Amino acid sequence: MAFNWTRDEVEATVADYFAMLAAQLSGVSYNKAAHRRALLKRLSGRSEQSIEFKHGNISAVLLDLHFPYIPGYKPRSNYQGLLFDVVAERLASDQQLQTIAAADADRPIVVPEVEDILGVITKPPAPHLRDPDSGRDILPSKSARISFNYLEREARNRSLGAAGEIFVLNYERARLISLGKEVLAGKIEHTSQNQGDGVGFDILSFEASGAERLIEVKTTKYGRETPFYVSRNELAVSESEAPRYHLYRLFGFNFKPSLFTLAGSLSATCRLSPSSYLATVN
Repeated sequence: MAFNWTRDEVEATVADYFAMLAAQLSGVSYNKAAHRRALLKRLSGRSEQSIEFKHGNISAVLLDLHFPYIPGYKPRSNYQGLLFDVVAERLASDQQLQTIAAADADRPIVVPEVEDILGVITKPPAPHLRDPDSGRDILPSKSARISFNYLEREARNRSLGAAGEIFVLNYERARLISLGKEVLAGKIEHTSQNQGDGVGFDILSFEASGAERLIEVKTTKYGRETPFYVSRNELAVSESEAPRYHLYRLFGFNFKPSLFTLAGSLSATCRLSPSSYLATVN
């Protein structure tokens, strides 16, 4: 019979996860199975499966705190409120992990090489249904009310964004050439570079029919479920150009690039949440 995790168990599991996360963000290899076996000795009556599940819960909490997570632990949203508090409190006091995350978010990156660029395509993440009793709706304790928006910090990394756009340019050329459309491949335009960011999309490509495909590229070094930021202009263009508009989401970009695409307006393909407001003094 399942029983609730105690605070000691939660703290031990979070500490173990954070040790792996620090290694991941630093580019240091680690053994997940070895970590799991060592943690089992510190828990009472827990299984390896239950630890894996709890690690997925921690990933979900970190996403809710706008912090990177371990891609190998898929976020599981229905976590206990105690877990949210422990993760948030530990994150607030872990200056070393915050420094590592900041360095990783800002780190320059080059375009990664892949053997088969057309093989990077994958499916979008499945939508997550929110449980009304989920920890997402539980306010953290006062000491944990702090924002760690390293996902937004990474999104401002111009080196990462530029590398992602070049990767997608190469992908689109390979896609059209594979369809026997070499002439169209030669007409692809790096719009954001040639015309500036105000156009509302990054790349002008084509369908096999010759119809235009407007591509906005969003790149992250983190996992598939990592949310991304869109500007008001990008959202407007996705609405006005919905039949031609495609969002290309690159993830795992620094170790194993993968790509999923969303066609149509962003309001139809994504759940949009306001992240900032423009304020003018009355």
